[in-house]
Amino acid sequence: MSERNRLLRAIATTISDYQAGTFPTPTPEHVENWINNFSKDVQEPILNEVAHVFEKTYFSKIRVRGIMKGLVRHPGWTAGDPPTFWRQVNFLNIQPRGNSQRELLTVFDKKLNSECGFSIEDCGHGNKYFYLDDGLFSGGRIGMDLENWIVGSAPQRADLLIAVIALHTQGHYFTNQSLNKAIARSGKQITLNWAHYIAIEDGLHKASHSDVLRPTTPGIDPDVNAYVAQLGKPQTWRTGKSIGPNKFFSSSQGRELLEHEFLKKGVEIRGMCPLLNIYQRPLGNTTMRTFGFGTLFATYRNCPNNAPLVLWAGDPWYPLLPRITN
Repeated sequence: MSERNRLLRAIATTISDYQAGTFPTPTPEHVENWINNFSKDVQEPILNEVAHVFEKTYFSKIRVRGIMKGLVRHPGWTAGDPPTFWRQVNFLNIQPRGNSQRELLTVFDKKLNSECGFSIEDCGHGNKYFYLDDGLFSGGRIGMDLENWIVGSAPQRADLLIAVIALHTQGHYFTNQSLNKAIARSGKQITLNWAHYIAIEDGLHKASHSDVLRPTTPGIDPDVNAYVAQLGKPQTWRTGKSIGPNKFFSSSQGRELLEHEFLKKGVEIRGMCPLLNIYQRPLGNTTMRTFGFGTLFATYRNCPNNAPLVLWAGDPWYPLLPRITN
């Protein structure tokens, strides 16, 4: 088997349960169709780096089930007695858009039943309230959901438990601030307790030691330079050779390859896909005037729009992880 075919098969295997039942099962041919979007000279190096990165940043259903099992037993919350703890918990299902919370609660409920012998419906006997989601990116959705709950139907006293699989550090900082301000406005006594499986460093002030795509330079491509110029503000470019605290990347060279090629093709995608709004930046959705959010986190359920356009943008681009939108 050639190295190219090995890599195509490896990526297809990693993402084999992506959108199961909605899209066809990813195959090596599917990955081949995606990589053919890129110039031939960079196809195999991109495949090599994506195969390495996705082993760490793609969360299959089996992997998520394991995380939910660990959350049921979370020692920082349960103090070694999960049944007593979870009996007190009220489960929030308050997302107005999307299905991530509802679907993750279904997975959590099965693990709660297997670990503790009862279901979510048997809980709610205390003043603890639990909000579950797959990821915190910029924090806009989680912030809005919980601010509305805090100033609205939340009781006067509550312990608010917030759990996500992936927590992006900059979004967490601002979301925590906004929720504490909402609590102060409400006049209620609500405490915040966060839990996460993985913290992904994405702070702009830590660009050189981040876990997300932060290019070192716009390069020489005229379209990329034109895009950066029209953003109308100086950009924060990564310096040094760090592969980030989570070591998602195989090497600094592999990281730089993805940053350069995904930025260049992301700009190209913006030119060919007229339905993308201005916040759908080359490296992922963000309201900030940058080249994009840059996360490489995705789950079997969906690919976030905060990920680079090359992964999920549609026709005429061929996506690796086609998105279901809200």
